[in-house]
Amino acid sequence: MVSNQQGLFGTTRRPPFPTPPRGEEVASFDTYEAAQTAVDTLAHSDFPLQGAAIVGNDMKSVERVTGRLSWGRAAGAGAISGLWLGLFLGILLSFSPTAPASVFPGALLLGAAFGVLFGLASYAITRRRRDFSSVMQVIASSYSLVVDPQHANRARNLLNGSGGGGEGGGGTPAVIPVETATTTSSQTPPLA
Repeated sequence: MVSNQQGLFGTTRRPPFPTPPRGEEVASFDTYEAAQTAVDTLAHSDFPLQGAAIVGNDMKSVERVTGRLSWGRAAGAGAISGLWLGLFLGILLSFSPTAPASVFPGALLLGAAFGVLFGLASYAITRRRRDFSSVMQVIASSYSLVVDPQHANRARNLLNGSGGGGEGGGGTPAVIPVETATTTSSQTPPLA
């Protein structure tokens, strides 16, 4: 069975389910920004980037505590989020030809009031279990640059600065170093 990978208007279709990228790891980085810089280096050197991918390794969920949650903070956060809802409704209602001029400020106040109400209600429900505010993030311990195997050596050369004007990627090449220890005749394997 042959499947058509050509989409509408000549674009390629993506696979129906996310799949891990295939290819060869050419460098590893501690930060995402360093991996982006390496991809930029390859792009400026006219490297074929169609098969390149930045892969996050050892994913971790980090919850950063931003402060203590109180009735006042819950009401304030609710009012701010409610203002956004009121702004949206005010803009929608202001397009009506029969709407009075006071509909916009009224929608803002109504949105803020509902936001305060919902903010206080949600704080009352979670009060004893969660008395702090936080931000959740998913981060990686390291980032790998993966490219098509037929272009891997060129990518390594460009990132190391020796293959066509690359300025260096600042990453660790994913090449296994070969030990160059001296061997004695007793350690040398017999020739077949």
